[in-house]
Amino acid sequence: MSAYSELLAFTRQTNALAQIAGRLGWDQETMMPRGAGDQRAEEFAAIESVLHARRTDPRVGEWLAKAEASSEVEAANLRDIRRSFERASKIPSRLAEEIAKVTSKAQGIWAEARAANDFAAFAPTLSEVLDLKREEGAALAKDGNIYDALLDDYEPGATSAELAAMFDALRPGLVDLRAAILEQPKPKGVSGEFDEAAQMVLTQKIATTFGYDLSRGRIDKAVHPFSSGSGQDVRITTRTSKTDPFNCLYSTIHEVGHACYEQNIDDAYLLSPIGGGVSMGVHESQSRIYENQLGRSRAFTGWLYGQMRDAFGDFGIASGEELYRAINKIENGYIRTESDEVQYNLHVLLRFDLERALVSGDLQVRDLEGAWNDRFASDFGFAVDKPANGVLQDVHWSVGLFGYFPTYSLGNVYAGCLHQALRADIPDLDDDLAQGNLSRATGWLAERVQRHGGLYAPRDLVTRATGQAPSEAPLLAYLDAKFRDLYEL
Repeated sequence: MSAYSELLAFTRQTNALAQIAGRLGWDQETMMPRGAGDQRAEEFAAIESVLHARRTDPRVGEWLAKAEASSEVEAANLRDIRRSFERASKIPSRLAEEIAKVTSKAQGIWAEARAANDFAAFAPTLSEVLDLKREEGAALAKDGNIYDALLDDYEPGATSAELAAMFDALRPGLVDLRAAILEQPKPKGVSGEFDEAAQMVLTQKIATTFGYDLSRGRIDKAVHPFSSGSGQDVRITTRTSKTDPFNCLYSTIHEVGHACYEQNIDDAYLLSPIGGGVSMGVHESQSRIYENQLGRSRAFTGWLYGQMRDAFGDFGIASGEELYRAINKIENGYIRTESDEVQYNLHVLLRFDLERALVSGDLQVRDLEGAWNDRFASDFGFAVDKPANGVLQDVHWSVGLFGYFPTYSLGNVYAGCLHQALRADIPDLDDDLAQGNLSRATGWLAERVQRHGGLYAPRDLVTRATGQAPSEAPLLAYLDAKFRDLYEL
């Protein structure tokens, strides 16, 4: 057996164990008994110890020194194994275990603090998580930028300076468009209550309409919707609200975008280094284009109107056009995951700036709630009413995902580029969407993006798919055209 074959077999086993760890995380958020938190933390620490030992096994370095690639796929696998080995080798086993243990417990503490609207109850735990992630970043960065070292876990090759420049170019157009829209009369919204069981039935139909394969997945409920797994076991969660069916429906479409990316990766890459999404920015591009450019389009919402009438009867909306306006309504709100397309990135940029300040030490955890509230009032023009609608609304920091938030806006930028190219290739796409037929759109994305998994670097993948380097311009053009038309600006 060649060095490459031995290395790949070893790595596939490591990735299989990582999938099991992921399943523990899914269970913790959906099925785990509330009192099992401490034991689950020990379980996470134990499996992380095994994973870290395998990722830093000296044999990996020996195999890498001997292995030779005979194809593009093998070269990509070696690239990713080498990157993982070098990064993992810089992190002490003790630190990897401690991060796994602390963040597992932190999720439950965050959830309880969020329910109680008590940031002070979560702050000591967040400080502990932040200290561990700083230590990890310092080990990875050596004399470099700690935040960039953490960011690299989610968007390989990206830098905070590069993203800040892109976001600075994005912000003025969003602020101006938001201000113009909020001066206009608001569209009518839905009214009444929506049976939550009926929401789950409809959301399952919509998931399969977008191509989600339920024979290799499932849909459950969680406080914070997410997608988990890859290959032949890709699960999603959603949430329901009696008065807001869109929360359930569009959370589902968003997570289906993530899940379809994983399900559509070439089967030959299963459990290999390139057998998952290449980056969180590219991953988010799939969830956002499914949710927004396709799912919130005038054509698709016309079809969705009929589906909602069948599921709920009269729900206070008279036509597909009225539903389109209701779904794309721009109004003040606190919650990032419920935000409209125009304001969503402003939520993300707030978090990007705050977490960079936390990691650098320019902002202390004890001052985070006040800093959040001040920035929110500045960006959105009104005050945060409670921590659950402010600093405690997202799970990410409790599980140590520092460097993750900017990939949400980067994903929107990538989605804007992909949508522009998709529409150029399929100019009559709206005819399909009006019939609830997503096959050409999702097929295009599967072929251009999803099937490649981690074969190409993130920016290279988007460039290959669209024929041009990623830029914020297509996203701004799309938002400007859509909402100036919708609000008759």
